[in-house]
Amino acid sequence: MDSFVKGNQSFFIIQSWMEKFPGLVAGITTKNGGDSIGEYEQLNMGFHVGDNPVHVCSNREKVADLLQFPLKQWVGAEQTHDIMIQKITKADRGKGSDAYEHSFKGTDGFYTIEEGILLTLCFADCVPLFFIAPEKHLIGAAHAGWKGTVNEIATTMIMKFKAEGISPDQIFVAIGPSICEKCYIVDDRVIDFVEKALEDVEKKPYNLVNDGQYSLDLRELNRQILIKAGIPDQNILVTGFCSSCDEGEFFSHRRDKGRSGRMMSFIGWKES
Repeated sequence: MDSFVKGNQSFFIIQSWMEKFPGLVAGITTKNGGDSIGEYEQLNMGFHVGDNPVHVCSNREKVADLLQFPLKQWVGAEQTHDIMIQKITKADRGKGSDAYEHSFKGTDGFYTIEEGILLTLCFADCVPLFFIAPEKHLIGAAHAGWKGTVNEIATTMIMKFKAEGISPDQIFVAIGPSICEKCYIVDDRVIDFVEKALEDVEKKPYNLVNDGQYSLDLRELNRQILIKAGIPDQNILVTGFCSSCDEGEFFSHRRDKGRSGRMMSFIGWKES
């Protein structure tokens, strides 16, 4: 069974984590069950893609109700495909939850140790990364497109956890629904960056398909970077869902030629 299990039409959850860690909510939304129309149909969670913000807010309220996690407790980011990660406290709650202009600028990852905060990020092919160190109650989320991946946003998160007194073997990571290697073709320029990120790794996460064109497995690339950063292989969950192949469930920037809504990853501890 996949590590991401459908909670209802509007989201998948990391079921094994939620069963193991009471109070945790973690997963990713689908494209179904919302109010958006046209290319954003139906559950677009992104403010920044040209959708009617009234529809986006309505979609977010619906998900807040389904998760029983109030919108005023969410935080959101202006994602820039970089590796900036922000530590979140209760004082930050609400930033980016109901308007893009209030979101954290230039941020592609969050982490927190506090309850009553839902860390959210938007996706439409890039890799959602979820982190938890249950012994210290620390959780995190990161957005890893190819740029964030090769610049090792995953390693940056591990370093943030280390600064909180957590060793890599205490960290569990889930790699969420994102574009698969069959759907993701890149050029030599991208592969050069991949090579630098994985200098000492023998089995590379890409294959040559045509002259100067490669199929790249972004999920496997992140997995290898996590292992290189000290995360035990058995601590990593990897989904089999593809944002491009699974057209009925997910938005895909590549498949939809740039005219697409966004799914939203979420992770948070409910207030006890």
